[in-house]
Amino acid sequence: MDVRFHYLARPEFAEMPEAEQDAMREAVRKLARYGDHLPAPHSSAVRDADRLRELRPRGGNSPWRALYRRIGERMWVGAFGPEATKDRPGFRRACRLAEQRLERIEKGLDH
Repeated sequence: MDVRFHYLARPEFAEMPEAEQDAMREAVRKLARYGDHLPAPHSSAVRDADRLRELRPRGGNSPWRALYRRIGERMWVGAFGPEATKDRPGFRRACRLAEQRLERIEKGLDH
């Protein structure tokens, strides 16, 4: 399955430490391989979010998350942010950004 990053999520990815980028790339490869069937602990639904899932590098042992949703035949990462138990406000902010960005993709306004 094709996995794409919203263009505004790319700088967030670039801000992560290099080792975390590597871990996230591996998690994205798993998402591409398994799509909707990627099991826990690698992926999880985000509570209180609109159809958002979190990609969890290192089986959840990374301080970073990719927030994504399936749109058509692709998985779209809307934002990258901190893990919720480490930085709850930062995680919620990333969720809001992801929801807004992914909604624009669904409406055909962004890519």
